[in-house]
Amino acid sequence: MKLMAIVLAAGQGKRMKSKLYKVLHPVVGKPMVGHVVDTLKHIEVTKTLVIVGFGAEEVKGYLGDLADYALQEQQLGTGHAVLQAKEALGEEEGMTVVICGDTPLISAATLRSTIELHQQSGAAATILTAKLDEPQGYGRIIRGEDGQVTRIVEQKDCNSEEAAVQEINTGTYIFDNQKLFKALASVTNSNTQNEYYLTDVIGILKSASEVVQGYCMVDAAESIGVNDRVALAEAERLFKERINREHMLGGVTIIDPSNTYIEVGVTIGADTVLLPGTILRGNTIIGEACTIGPQTEIIDSVVKDEVTIKQSVLQDAFVDNEASVGPFAYLRPGAIIGKQVKIGDFVEIKNATLGDGSKVSHLSYVGDAVVGTNVNIGCGAITVNYDGFNKSLTEIGDDAFVGSNVNLIAPVKIGNGAYVVAGSTITHAVPDGDLAIARERQTNKPGYADKIKSRMKAKKANKSSKE
Repeated sequence: MKLMAIVLAAGQGKRMKSKLYKVLHPVVGKPMVGHVVDTLKHIEVTKTLVIVGFGAEEVKGYLGDLADYALQEQQLGTGHAVLQAKEALGEEEGMTVVICGDTPLISAATLRSTIELHQQSGAAATILTAKLDEPQGYGRIIRGEDGQVTRIVEQKDCNSEEAAVQEINTGTYIFDNQKLFKALASVTNSNTQNEYYLTDVIGILKSASEVVQGYCMVDAAESIGVNDRVALAEAERLFKERINREHMLGGVTIIDPSNTYIEVGVTIGADTVLLPGTILRGNTIIGEACTIGPQTEIIDSVVKDEVTIKQSVLQDAFVDNEASVGPFAYLRPGAIIGKQVKIGDFVEIKNATLGDGSKVSHLSYVGDAVVGTNVNIGCGAITVNYDGFNKSLTEIGDDAFVGSNVNLIAPVKIGNGAYVVAGSTITHAVPDGDLAIARERQTNKPGYADKIKSRMKAKKANKSSKE
């Protein structure tokens, strides 16, 4: 049976008190509406229609061709919002999922179970429900003796018996598509808010002797809807716990899950250990048997197997097998680190490739460079890549040695096996196997330090006497 979806994403979200449109607020690195649309894709929805209103262009700009759109120019309630999909979906046969764009934790497994119940029972509508210890403020699900839903009672309308019911309406539904739009035609705005409520469709269907079911989700945490920053933080916490759990069950050791942040797009291999303060973001891929952290942030980077990275930041970087990075290193976009390379403390690499076995152990900058295999770059060495107008390339051949406090003024090439003496400023190519030294010869003046000290003492004494 054809499966369609309507995502309600037209509300302004005033309680967020933000210039950013509500459903675009991120949870574990992805806007909430992105989580919802991705979940619908996983249950093989054939057509997703997003109802937009405030911030319509921003939502369209983010989702692009992942969905179709309908505009709700005036926000006149959830029933009115769904009605905007009539032109696109009203004549279709099949099932329609109606879901809010601010419910990022609802899982594909939960939706599949709801759809399964809907199909098996021949229901016209199936409500996704949850049981809460404190259901205050939510619409209660009232069931008959046969287990079917008889009605939804809003908090303000509950009597004492109904108020004691812990099963609540989450605002997600599965409908027979044509019965949905037929019932919507009968929904009125005869209420204190003068709005058209989607929940009224349930009463209309029951009056027509249709079957209305309720599927109670296993994990009530999935039901959270985000309307303010407090709920946003709670959604972030719950989703983070879900992601951490999935990685741990997949063979990853997380020493301190509460102090580890992993976004939804991250992949991590088995036997990798994440130490406290680790942040993994974007489309980062971590291989097997790595040790990451403590206090390390990795963004949109690829880290292969058996790599150690501690107290460092990586962005758009690649680190090959058995390399080590840090502490306190910074790998910027375009950094490509070969096998068994050592990047030490306070080293910055930008748009540079380092061949297998090379070492940049401390206090150096390597930018816009191609470094060969088994190269040693000493403490304080710098590739001087920018002249104020253009960035130029530094090339260092295999087995070369670059001494401490060397400046390589790009464009320049250091040959295979070449040796650059410490303290040199290199402006010309160094051929293979040559030694380069580029510094002024040292001159010692005997006793001159004592003469300078005597002069300074005399000046200081003269100044004191005048005061």
